[in-house]
Amino acid sequence: MAYRFHKEFSIEFEEDQILKRAISYGRRFENFALFVTHEGAFTFYAGSERSIKLDQTEGAFEKLKKFHESSSREICGVLGYDLKNDLEDLSSRNPSTLSEPESSFFEVDIRVEFDHGEIRLSSVLESDGENFWENFNQNSRFEHLPITDKPVSTVSKDEYLKKSRSLQRHIQRGDIYEANYCIEFSVQASGFDPYAGFYSIWKKTMAPFSVFAKLDSLFILSGSPERYLKREGSKLISQPIKGTAKRSIDPILDDRSKFDLRNDQKEQSENVMIVDLVRNDLSRVASKGSVRVSELFGIRTFKTVHHLVSTIEAELDHDRDSWDAIKETFPMGSMTGAPKISAMKLVEEHEKFKRGVYSGAFGVIKPSGNFDFNVLIRTLVFERTSSKITFGVGSAITIMADPQKEWNECMLKADALMKSLRDPDHEPKREIHSQP
Repeated sequence: MAYRFHKEFSIEFEEDQILKRAISYGRRFENFALFVTHEGAFTFYAGSERSIKLDQTEGAFEKLKKFHESSSREICGVLGYDLKNDLEDLSSRNPSTLSEPESSFFEVDIRVEFDHGEIRLSSVLESDGENFWENFNQNSRFEHLPITDKPVSTVSKDEYLKKSRSLQRHIQRGDIYEANYCIEFSVQASGFDPYAGFYSIWKKTMAPFSVFAKLDSLFILSGSPERYLKREGSKLISQPIKGTAKRSIDPILDDRSKFDLRNDQKEQSENVMIVDLVRNDLSRVASKGSVRVSELFGIRTFKTVHHLVSTIEAELDHDRDSWDAIKETFPMGSMTGAPKISAMKLVEEHEKFKRGVYSGAFGVIKPSGNFDFNVLIRTLVFERTSSKITFGVGSAITIMADPQKEWNECMLKADALMKSLRDPDHEPKREIHSQP
């Protein structure tokens, strides 16, 4: 059944208050997601009637395709990184900290689009639409209870350095060019409020592809700046990030930071490798000759960092569909390394945790087949049943990488997420570090 109730109206609240009220409204749903699409705009999705949970078993993508085709509305949810095993001759043998399935989608019953004070509401039931406005007008307050325990890492510093050097030996032998090597942190968090937690993360980052999702017992709190893949009609758009530099309150130093990032040979080299990987992935589903790099080494400026972003576009071949496009490009190349399959195999051997949600993708797929997915980095995952929080951090290991510096950068990223747990008013350090 399609949406039958529609309403449009304007509001006077500040964006901060609108977001806070939307977050609070999600408490009443079994499944909901708040997806930021650009500055001043985000969409709220909720549904409790139909959903699907998947593990990494064979046929997962086919099940998702059938679930999508059976709906007359959007479906939204998470593609866990380990769905890679349904696409290639790969496996995930490392232990998982959480017990909930990391891939889950739900059918949307109510959709609310917020765009600079304008609201467009659509719902299956008129009562859902009316209830939204009545409850949305209520004031929302969060009580952030800090996490006092220290998150525990899957590896020690010595182990990290040893594994990084091992990956560099594989690069020297020509097995791969680059590997995205990641580590996981976890902490028991019985008093954690994920609603307050996401609000804290968003206030600090205001990242363009942030998402807050509740998928039954699993909460995803993501300050992601990166788009994995978008489809608009026949056009496919991918925007990998490789390269990050600190912001400065001094405009001259801030401009210098952007200039240095744009001309850093190591950052450019990593970016080009991933651009080539994405071009190759897209060519499998694109019309002949349609794959092009529309932007190389573009600079994007966010609240705390500058990023080096490239944009690759293609026209989807008329014989291929949205699920073909996703299957041929998943997981995102910026989170694997290159060549992709070889890198994923070596990453599995060197890492000590099952990535799950981390480095997967969150997104929304419309009945038309149009979709938009982010890359799940800078993300906390909270499992309500076990009261555990996990998060991953990582960096690109190349032949030019210094393992000691890569370790330091991972710790900086981890520290920023840890401080978000301990101190909701914390402003993260503005340090230079590489993606993700």
